[in-house]
Amino acid sequence: MSHWSVIGSGVSGLCIATMLAKHGEKLEVITAEHHCPASHWAGGMLAPYCEGESAPEQVVNWGQRSADWWQQHVSGVERQGTLVVAPPRDSMELTRFASMTRAHQWVSPGDIEDRLSGRFSRGLWFPSEAHLDPRHALKELRDKLLQSGIRFHSGKPTGKVIDCRGMQAIDALPDLRAVRGEMLILHSPEIHFSRPIRLLHPRFPCYLVPRTEGRFMLGATMVESNDSGPITARATMELLSAAYAIDPAFAEAKIVETGSGLRPSWRNNLPEIRYRDGVFYLNGMFRHGFLLAPIMAEKLIQQLAQETQH
Repeated sequence: MSHWSVIGSGVSGLCIATMLAKHGEKLEVITAEHHCPASHWAGGMLAPYCEGESAPEQVVNWGQRSADWWQQHVSGVERQGTLVVAPPRDSMELTRFASMTRAHQWVSPGDIEDRLSGRFSRGLWFPSEAHLDPRHALKELRDKLLQSGIRFHSGKPTGKVIDCRGMQAIDALPDLRAVRGEMLILHSPEIHFSRPIRLLHPRFPCYLVPRTEGRFMLGATMVESNDSGPITARATMELLSAAYAIDPAFAEAKIVETGSGLRPSWRNNLPEIRYRDGVFYLNGMFRHGFLLAPIMAEKLIQQLAQETQH
């Protein structure tokens, strides 16, 4: 048995810590005080087929196992699929999206979500996709680790290091780049959706993800920037415009939270496991943290097992 120090308590850190604990390894989790990981701002969509519109094929293939992993480790995984729609003037976007993805059905959106009746003539339904509440999932993973005796602290690591710090690791991984994402959380108890709604637009496609108690996460911009400051006025207006296009009743919703996060990304937008100077690095999740972190954690566990055998 080895002793591991997992640095970082975002989705990557907690997934690898969970896997190490499952394999009976001794470990600790090093957290940064007053730091909010990028996964705190995530949408929580487990949507590998939708991601195929712009992501490499590996994302689609790896991500298909993600929902099962999360369902085995946390509660609240909703397997209601994803619905993709577009305003009539952007109907060609829907045709393009269909041509670049698979595992979908052409539907009348109102047959899938009552509130969309009459608003969109056609849509794409990806029935096998899922979603979760990222903050609930992270808290549940952390609580289970704490209950099993895993120590969380902000001191120095005492074991072999697995670095999962995201953009905070740029000092050791200078080829990381930041991709800024911005989001809103709206509250409207009168509105109900059972699944994420993706609204296609040639300039700012976005998604609406239902959460509990009448809350909805609305995101997310994709800006090549390392600015971690508050959400911009432009992003706010574009996101609210998208929410109104999905359902005009959102005009009366309350904005209960805004935020932005920096997604750590490599040049090819695929996560990687690197080893340098005695440290393992699990990083580069881009916009696929919850989708790919469990799979990358499994890959790292396999790599560690092979090196132990050798």
